[in-house]
Parts: sequence; structure tokens; C-alpha cells
Amino acid sequence: MSADMEQWTFPPKFDDSYFPDAKSRYWFPHRETMPSGDRDAAILKRLQEVCAYAYENAPFYKRKWDEAGFHPSQLKSLEDFEERLPVIRKSDLRESQSAFPPFGDYLCVPDREVFHIHGTSGTTGRPTAFAVSQNDWRAIANAHARIMWGMGMRPGDTICIAAIFSLYMGSWGALAGAERLGAKAFPFGAGAAGMSSRCAQWLDILKPQGFYGTPTYAIHLAETAIKDGRDPRKFGLRYMYFSGEPGASIPAVREKIEDYFNAKVFDCGSMGEMTPWMNVGGSEQTPGMLCWQDIVYTEVCDPNTHVRVPYGSRGTPVYTHLERTSQPMIRLESGDLTVWENSPTPCGRTYPHLPMGIIGRIDDMITIRGENVYPSEIEAALCQLDGYGGDHRIIITRDGTMDEMLISVELDGNRWSQGEEQHKAFHAVVSSHLHKMLGLRSVVEIVAPNTHPRTDFKAKRVIDDRAAFNEMQRRHEEASA
Repeated sequence: MSADMEQWTFPPKFDDSYFPDAKSRYWFPHRETMPSGDRDAAILKRLQEVCAYAYENAPFYKRKWDEAGFHPSQLKSLEDFEERLPVIRKSDLRESQSAFPPFGDYLCVPDREVFHIHGTSGTTGRPTAFAVSQNDWRAIANAHARIMWGMGMRPGDTICIAAIFSLYMGSWGALAGAERLGAKAFPFGAGAAGMSSRCAQWLDILKPQGFYGTPTYAIHLAETAIKDGRDPRKFGLRYMYFSGEPGASIPAVREKIEDYFNAKVFDCGSMGEMTPWMNVGGSEQTPGMLCWQDIVYTEVCDPNTHVRVPYGSRGTPVYTHLERTSQPMIRLESGDLTVWENSPTPCGRTYPHLPMGIIGRIDDMITIRGENVYPSEIEAALCQLDGYGGDHRIIITRDGTMDEMLISVELDGNRWSQGEEQHKAFHAVVSSHLHKMLGLRSVVEIVAPNTHPRTDFKAKRVIDDRAAFNEMQRRHEEASA
């Protein structure tokens, strides 16, 4: 173990009886506040250990690196790591699991040591299985407890986990962290009919301090509670942490949730494959997301060259596990978009940070008449408007070589009930505001509250559907005639 870094070994070994001083802002004071250059030196040594371990135990990495002309003995600097190791992609993982089922030839532990199996849904193709050893499960729990401590949660707090308990790593990771933190874990779940009303009822009874879910579900839950005659601000929530979709780092969305619940909102979450997925997550004093570099080493890279971009620039996160041994991910390309900074943080942690969180997936980008737009930017713009009913849909079609976009926006119940003049006025406001914020014109449709189905999981607001666009365009033209 390093004399300077608390509980820093590979393979990782954690003291599950350890807790910091109750008044401490930090779980591991030295690891979190040490000079970044000193931490980078320790990370380089850890990367050397991780790469040697993977080369010896995973034919997947040996094959990839041999093809790239890389051997772990050649890793002498972080620049070597960035320049000599190829990135891996989700498609590589699927191909490996197809050829070597069920866990792929990047599984580095004997099959008998697999303790948990999670994975992707497989809705767009072959699902990817996540095999987690018992030792890795403890590492995940310790990492998440540490980050939750940084958000302000403490032993004895009650934490409601309102997310689907299935293959989804979000809910299980949140539960593992809450248990290691010594909190009273309340795994309420999600997904069944009528569950939101029951969740509001339980929150009203238990008055928990913490809540985990998606931003979309939190807003839906608040709306449901109000409809049922309950005041979400009286639930007593203090900390609400979210993953699964952009939103919690969007100021207007964050402020809306904070106003609904009178609670502090935190953004976190990288990828299920990268669990402990809270490796990018905010702290009680620092908004956006910190890159907890001594848990998962994060590079923000040019998506084409996979070379690290300067601080202050946009790029895609590329992640490497430092505390996983069962299916270690080494330079896994996320496909997400973010901006990273390395300025001093309000919490005093010396990590790089993502002030805007994860902006969205690069392949979600919509090109409209030469302008690039991300769905999260549209959501941010709409959430700034008084009268926004809380949900919308983005309809995309292609006219020749150009994308066209229609945005169907709900008006809140009060203004909708005031009649057509209010509908027209809000239409004008939405059209003008989107043009100002996005720099392009789009077709806008104003619809009644609750037109668009709510979800207790990740919101799916983008529809690439020519028929739907044509029908909405027809309605728009008839209304304008």
C-alpha cells in the first residue's frame, strides 16, 4: 500500500469498517486533495499494474495490444498510455462475448468467482453481460459510498432508490453504495403501474434524506405527488443524486427539481460497463461532475483521434478502471460528449471536473441545416420558460440531405385551460426562444399537459420518424391556415 494514498492497493483491498471523521468533508482526505501531479504519478504505477494484469489474464487485451504493437513493459508515462494503447468500444465487447460466451475473453477471473451478473437490455442488438466478482462488488460499494459521502450523505440517513431493479447497474450500484455507507437503504424500485403514487406516499411517511433515480422520473414523481395532494417539499429530502440521462447538470432542470423538493441535486454517472459508474459525480460544494481519477482514470479525448483534448475543450470521455479485476475496462470510449476543466474546485478536491456534466451522446447529435444540436440543449432551453408543461418530443425527418425538426411542447395546465390565445402566445415564445438559443428555426407544436407519456426510467424524447413529422407538420399547417 502507498504510504501516501489511503487504501491504495491492487488488487484492491478495503477496510469495510473504515469511516472518516464525521465532520470531515472527505472520505480519503489525502487521496482527494493531494497535488494532482503526485496523484498522476501514483495512477501511472497503477496503470502499469492493471495493464500487466490484463495482458496476462485477458486474451482480448493481449490480442488488441499485440496488434497495436504495445506491451505493458513499454508503459513509462501517462503520455505512453494515451498514445500507445488503442481505445476499445462497446462493439468490441459484444464481439468478444459473441465469440466467447457468455462473458467474453476479457473476463480476468475464473467463472466460479463471478458474484453478480448485470448487463445491457439488448434492445438494439446483442446484450452485453457484466460479470462482477465479489471483490469487485466490494470495491464498487466502497467507491460509491465514498462519493455519496462527498455529496453530504452520512451513516444512518435513509436513502430511497427509485429505479428499476433488473439488469440496470444504476439501481444496484446505488444500493451497494448506500449499504456500505451505513445508510438505511430503501430500495423502492420503479416500473410498475401506480408505483409513483405509492413512492410519494412512502416518501411522505419515511421522510428520507437521500433519493436516487433519473431526473425525468424525479419531475414525474413531483407532478404525481402534487396531483395526489402531497407537497414534495415536505418529504424532507436533502440530497437527490441522478444518473442515466443528461439533466442534473442542466441549470434549468436542476433548479426545477430543487424547487419541487427543496433538496440539493447532484449529477453523476458514466457507463454501466465502468461501474463504479459514480466515478464522475458532483460533491456537496462542486456542481457538475468531478472526475474521481483514483477510482476510474478519465481522459477527455478528440472523438476521431482519441488524443486528449486541452482543458476547456469538448471531447468524449475515455475511461480506465483502477479498482476492478473481473472485467477491467482499459481505455473504453464512451461515445458521450463533455467539456472538462482543471481549475480549483469549491470542495477543495484536486480532480478535473465536468462543469456541464455529460452533454449527451455524440451519436444523438442532430444536424439541422448545418447546425449541430443536442437534445439536452433543447431541454435546457425549454426548462427556462414559464409555462413549460414538463415534457416534449423532438421529431426528426430528413428532406433530401438535410434534417428537419419539429418540437412538440406541452403547456402547463393553468395556461392550457385559459384557451387558444394563451396557446398562441406560448407558441410564439417557444419559437423565438429556441431560435435565439439554438441559432436555427424549427417547427413548434403546443400540446395539452400530459400528452406525452411519462417514464420512471430514462426519457426517450427524440423520434426519428418521417410519418410522425408529416402528420404533425400537417396539423401545424392547418392550425396556421
